[in-house]
Amino acid sequence: MARAKRHYLPGHIWHITHRCHKREFLLRFSKDRRRWLQWLYQARKRYGLKILNYMVTSNHIHLLVADDGGRDVIPKSMQLIAGRTGQEFNQRKNRKGAFWEDRYHATAIEEGDHFFRCCAYIDLNMVRAGVVNHPAQWLHSGYNEIQWPRRKNVLIDCEKFMELLGTDNYDQAKRDHLGWAAEFLGNGGWDDKWTRSIAVGSKEFVDKVGLPEQLLSSRSPSQLMLFDTISAPVMTAHWTDISGVSA
Repeated sequence: MARAKRHYLPGHIWHITHRCHKREFLLRFSKDRRRWLQWLYQARKRYGLKILNYMVTSNHIHLLVADDGGRDVIPKSMQLIAGRTGQEFNQRKNRKGAFWEDRYHATAIEEGDHFFRCCAYIDLNMVRAGVVNHPAQWLHSGYNEIQWPRRKNVLIDCEKFMELLGTDNYDQAKRDHLGWAAEFLGNGGWDDKWTRSIAVGSKEFVDKVGLPEQLLSSRSPSQLMLFDTISAPVMTAHWTDISGVSA
């Protein structure tokens, strides 16, 4: 089967997910998760990747980034991180074969409530899996860095994070972030639209994203789903073959 074309849609927040090959637990050891984070840091240094949140689990990763218009920043970053992580693992284990699933998946996220809730969804990944009781207990995630910023090897773009929250006070940003996680812990909002969709936001946002007409026309009505989970309706366009943001 031929690959679906990728489409570059600039100027959005993107929630990226990438799974290990056949969902194997290739990141089950903390040293491998740390190496993924070290290459994420290199992507930020080399390409200026604007990181808003992240989560490294035992068999997949979540990455929340802001695209400020650099067409190649995200694809080059993902190529670097995924390629080097897989290469190092295979060399160390004397292993051959794919480390990752063929393509990562990217979902455009609307700013405001949708961004806040997606951030909390990422934070609580290992809580949903039953591995920990609170996101602070999982070390390989952005939750702890947002709450207790690093002095070196910084990953989270605090300025962009505060800009999206509409504040110039980082203590306020931390309190807001803490509140999102507490809200999700309380109501169990484990909706998978954040990982299965092309775009998550209001109908106006999805229209603005401008999903290519040929993609929409090739999907059945059941794949364009309406969620009423926030104050306004949330339109999500499901098409899991779209897996990146580069052309």
